[in-house]
Amino acid sequence: MRHLLPIRRIAGTTNEMSDSTLLAACALGETAALGALFDRHYERVRSFLARLSGTDERDLDDLLQATFETLPGAAKRYDGRASVVVWLLGVANNVARHHVRSEVRRKRLGAEVASSREFDSGDAGADVLSRERAKRLHDAILLLPPKLRETFVLVYLEGLPGREVAEILGAREGTVWKRLHEARAQLRQSLEGVYP
Repeated sequence: MRHLLPIRRIAGTTNEMSDSTLLAACALGETAALGALFDRHYERVRSFLARLSGTDERDLDDLLQATFETLPGAAKRYDGRASVVVWLLGVANNVARHHVRSEVRRKRLGAEVASSREFDSGDAGADVLSRERAKRLHDAILLLPPKLRETFVLVYLEGLPGREVAEILGAREGTVWKRLHEARAQLRQSLEGVYP
């Protein structure tokens, strides 16, 4: 494991620093570094958390905030084996897992995918069908068991390679592919007749 060394303030802005340099500074309590990491990656992390957790906007913002609040302590354990953004998605995944486990009563999962996208093909019937299919797919993903859902979201919706997903989840790559196979099978069964 690499040792984190304090960095000296340099001329210029945090935009000129690499993610790993900012993370090292974050581990030492530099709030400007934490702010720069947030500015760079909050959209990606927020999108990932939305796909993974299916919570409402307020809870989603809480998860996003909790993810970045854990960074100063978690950054001390960053070993450089993965890119900072992949490692950050792993932190977000752990925050989301904790949120799901500690939730006393499950809220109705998911906002309609269709409400966040524009469907305007000029054919009202086709647009309604597209919205319904998107909602059914979104709901089916949210009903997957947590380990299958997080694997599916990381590979298919975030587009990460299996090796990086394995590292985020703390699993072997073969386990990732097995979970992915199971997730696809469950989704196929859930969506039977929805997608011709």
